[in-house]
Amino acid sequence: MIEVLESLWPLFVLIVAGYYMQKRGFPGQGFWPGAERFNYFILFPALLFKSLATAPLNDPALPRLLTAVLLALAVCSAGLLVARRVHGWPAARFGVMLQGTLRFNTYLGLAAIGGFFGKEGLLLAAVMLALLVPIVNVMSVLALSAGRHTSLKALLWPIVTNPLILACLAGALVNQSGVEIKWGTDRLLALLAGSSLPLGLLCVGAALKPRELHGELGALVSNSLVRLLLVPAVAFACALVLGLPAIERSILVLFFALPTAPTAYVLTRQLGGDSHLMAGIITLQTLLSAASLMLVLILLA
Repeated sequence: MIEVLESLWPLFVLIVAGYYMQKRGFPGQGFWPGAERFNYFILFPALLFKSLATAPLNDPALPRLLTAVLLALAVCSAGLLVARRVHGWPAARFGVMLQGTLRFNTYLGLAAIGGFFGKEGLLLAAVMLALLVPIVNVMSVLALSAGRHTSLKALLWPIVTNPLILACLAGALVNQSGVEIKWGTDRLLALLAGSSLPLGLLCVGAALKPRELHGELGALVSNSLVRLLLVPAVAFACALVLGLPAIERSILVLFFALPTAPTAYVLTRQLGGDSHLMAGIITLQTLLSAASLMLVLILLA
């Protein structure tokens, strides 16, 4: 338990620090949007590229790991479709519920995995991201656009221009080509990558909106409990069915135990979803994950 606490508390200190910095107007209101964009387009892609360029893509456990990812996504998606039919959710609400259940806070995930599993964990997580990011993004857009005409271009353009997806593809190509990263480029990538997660966690805190927690209490709590407890249990069951090794199983479960991504709020607003509910889900899940992630890691240890 002490090891788990030592791995997690620095991450949540940065999140809380980001919230209070933004609340106090430090270093300025214009800082946070720029910092988030710089991280999203430069620093975080550098981390993913570096991780995938050196990842063991010939690892025999990888096919089973990626199969487990797809199986867990399929089971959770089926459950969401059943819930939509039962509750009669319109697209504006269904898209929020889907994002609250399936999207993940990448900064928090990679920081936790790096702290708990080290470089090997980061490499496996980067491979999972290469699969998860495009699939979950497409599902989110489709859910928010359900019942409306959506052109193929409108659906695919945000995917093919996503810097995280492009970085994953470029890293995988470099990995498979056998090209060696040298002449100081590896050091440059390491410097950029090292800055990404701390800045990302500060931005996560700055994006929290506690005022959005009023109203919709039942939806907020139920979606958060499903995301933070039921979804990782589904991932654990999928890992057992496919016989994943211990490290791969733990990383899979941890990734599916993460709170939803703050960027879900932006997509929800762009596509006319219930942004008030989305902001509340992001905030509550992030706050509750301080305890739920510790519980999940203790059970996995």
